[in-house]
Amino acid sequence: MCQLAVAIPDAVLYETKMSRDETLDFIRRTLATEYYKNLGVSLGYCSKIAGMNKEDFMRYLGSKEISVFNFDDKDEFLEELSNA
Repeated sequence: MCQLAVAIPDAVLYETKMSRDETLDFIRRTLATEYYKNLGVSLGYCSKIAGMNKEDFMRYLGSKEISVFNFDDKDEFLEELSNA
């Protein structure tokens, strides 16, 4: 597992009224969301990055209006729906 350090000025935490733990959670969720949305990293890996289980990460994505369902066209969606 790779660990990274990010320097954030104390003034930013003060202005956002976020604790260090809240800031860490925010960074983890934001990074995981961007990896999932823009780079195609799997839901499983991104949920680990976010520090959540898959179900909670899926809910988090939904709260940000990011779908975990990706279909290339209507027929693919209808086929998947009929298999559910």
